[in-house]
Amino acid sequence: MSYRLLIRPEAELDIQDAFEWYEAQSLGLGSEFVRAVDTCLSGIGRDPLAYPIIYKQARRALVRRFPYGILYVFDQDIITVIACFHGKRNPKPWKDRL
Repeated sequence: MSYRLLIRPEAELDIQDAFEWYEAQSLGLGSEFVRAVDTCLSGIGRDPLAYPIIYKQARRALVRRFPYGILYVFDQDIITVIACFHGKRNPKPWKDRL
């Protein structure tokens, strides 16, 4: 089954901010981060129920190699990405997005 993937503007900003930070650390690292996020999103798209619910209806898929998680809500055939957050950050900002 194919699912519709929607990425909220706030989540796009999260990804952009992390890209810029990693790119500032080492040229090309930001691009590697974006590729890892794309791979994670592909996994979510293949099987959105494979990842655990961590808060209310929000699920989290971990980004390989980077300490980030993709937080999303799955409802019928729509996957809505609500955040891309560093694992050590306070979760309140993304919880407020639900």
